[in-house]
Amino acid sequence: MTTSVSPVQKTPTLRRLAVLSLSVVALAAGGAAATQSSSAASLNAAPQAAATPTTPPASYPNPGTVTGDVGVHDPTIVARPGGGYLLAHTGNNIALKTSTDRTAFRNAGAVFPNGASWTTTYTGGSRNLWAPDLTYRDGRYWLYYSASTFGSNRSAIFLATSTTGTSGSWTNQGLVIESRTSDNFNAIDPNLVVDASGKWWLSFGSFWSGIKMVALNPSTGKRSDATVHSIAGRNGGAIEAPEIARHGNYYYLWVSFDRCCQGAASTYRVMVGRSTSITGPYVDRSGKAMTAGGGTQVLAGHGNIHGPGHQAVFTDTDADVLVYHYYANNGASLLGINLLGYDAAGWPFVY
Repeated sequence: MTTSVSPVQKTPTLRRLAVLSLSVVALAAGGAAATQSSSAASLNAAPQAAATPTTPPASYPNPGTVTGDVGVHDPTIVARPGGGYLLAHTGNNIALKTSTDRTAFRNAGAVFPNGASWTTTYTGGSRNLWAPDLTYRDGRYWLYYSASTFGSNRSAIFLATSTTGTSGSWTNQGLVIESRTSDNFNAIDPNLVVDASGKWWLSFGSFWSGIKMVALNPSTGKRSDATVHSIAGRNGGAIEAPEIARHGNYYYLWVSFDRCCQGAASTYRVMVGRSTSITGPYVDRSGKAMTAGGGTQVLAGHGNIHGPGHQAVFTDTDADVLVYHYYANNGASLLGINLLGYDAAGWPFVY
């Protein structure tokens, strides 16, 4: 699902920040959004803590500057224990990239360079595996990923683990959950979250009856019981790519609304709700339940940035970080990274 990259005009919002200096610059195209730029003491310095902004910019910023191999779809990033970053994304046998500074990325092969034969029942024989989710815990990387075909809910989520994260080092841990055409959910787009008490959960879902959650056994990464929680939905409409991240006293449920995978015509947008309980109820800023279609918009298409979505959130040493893909004017799917601020009411925004 990745494509070759052509140059896209982007403002340098994600340099390695020692000092944050924000400026809003009007875009020339009629009525287009403003972009936001940041200055940096050193482009490649290790990220350093800075005060989290509490005032959103006037309009959506462009993605921060990234370089190298940045053609991605459905990205997920984890900070490596020895320094640097590991990125996984949709691709043949799950594609990997690495970065030393969260700015320059290079190809690092595939998770399963020899193929993943256990997935082909769900992919119709294709090697293309979707929407990985990376976590580093307990001395190893945990990778949940999806096997399906477009528009079908005959799908499955699998788990693989590795102590190094390098191509070919991953051990298949098997099936976590599957869905069949008779089910009212779709077992794709997994996301592992560990709650404040240390309990493991997996959120997932796309279209059908919406976003689901199951409890996991932390020793195996597999399901610990048969309960399936419903945490968001749009009455069968376009919602997918859940990501749950804790900030302060809340769990924030990030999702993508509307249409992915149509190049520059994509209408994907990033939405969020929150709850004090991991299993919900999640509500948006207005108080509308996410199970009833609620969601507060955090990022949408603007200027040359089309269909941003399939977001991941992780906490780095300088800030909470939003990672996503978007489409260029020529339809190429590219890596987007921005930092997250939180307003006085605790609602996130990108800068």
